[in-house]
Amino acid sequence: MKLSLVIDELVTEKGLDRTTLSGIMCEGILAAYKKRYPDLDINVVYNKKTDEIEAFIKKIVVATVQDEETEISIRKARALSDDVAVDEMIEVPFTEKLGRIEILKAKQVIAQRIRSIEALTIYNEFKPKEGTIVYGVVYKNEHSGSIVKLGDTFAFLPKSLMIPDEKLSIGYSIRALLKEVLPEPRHENQLILDRASVEFLTRLFELEIPEVFEKLVEIKKAVRAAGYKSKVAVVSHDSNIDPVGTCVGVGGARIKPILRELGNEKIDIIEYSPEIEHFIKDALKPAEINRVQMMDSTNANVWIDEDQRSFAIGKMGQNISLASQLTGVNIHLVKNEPIELPQIEEFTENIE
Repeated sequence: MKLSLVIDELVTEKGLDRTTLSGIMCEGILAAYKKRYPDLDINVVYNKKTDEIEAFIKKIVVATVQDEETEISIRKARALSDDVAVDEMIEVPFTEKLGRIEILKAKQVIAQRIRSIEALTIYNEFKPKEGTIVYGVVYKNEHSGSIVKLGDTFAFLPKSLMIPDEKLSIGYSIRALLKEVLPEPRHENQLILDRASVEFLTRLFELEIPEVFEKLVEIKKAVRAAGYKSKVAVVSHDSNIDPVGTCVGVGGARIKPILRELGNEKIDIIEYSPEIEHFIKDALKPAEINRVQMMDSTNANVWIDEDQRSFAIGKMGQNISLASQLTGVNIHLVKNEPIELPQIEEFTENIE
């Protein structure tokens, strides 16, 4: 096969330019020659006219040859070029053949150089997008995670960064946070995706809620137990904007796309308050709280009716854990004591 056909095939498949590819081919062949002839000064070039890679060796022109590998007689030199002189260094065609091992070396070098250029291209394209939401299609599911196709490039969503118990079907469109763009592939993966982090959640809010994107409504803090529940504390920087209502939308129109993307993970949107007791009370929703008392800067007692206790704690303790993370306070639930009503006789006496 002509070398130009190989280059054309790689141009189409890899999207690299012809000059770069011909240079890579020369590098590979040169590496092969260096492996077999490590002490010789060899150069390799691509001849467009003959469509072949040609090798040359540098030799010094001498009157009498004593070393065939490094010297060439003046007579032979002038057969190649008329205007050469003794003691001049010239390049002479090198016609020695390469063996199977050397050809294998050339292939390895060429493959590695192409991979490096591809990695650099991907890095330059996606590094500016690191930390943003990207759109992709599930291409393949593996034991360790899912391969997601972002246009013509593949990214990896590790199982540890997936929403727990999430089932991603092949061909399914998803959004994910581009968590990391590596300079070189690690275990064949260069783009790492994430759907389980708080950052993914907040980026979804920015995409779906213009006021959050424009900083009119600020996410003061968000915490998340992926697959179960998230709590998001928001505050408005415009007195005319209700931060919670803005995030929920009319009939839930704004929050519903986020919930669908998260597999209907529950999201509690709470208005941030600098009054810590009030903030803790709201953070423990959906439970109804009677009273909050700060014991010190990091501990609070919360009085609650017994029938509200399970709501405050939540499944596997997640609700109270998230509320503690959101407020930065260790929350201790205190059982309300029943109120004893006075006896009728006593009441009557007091009236009299």
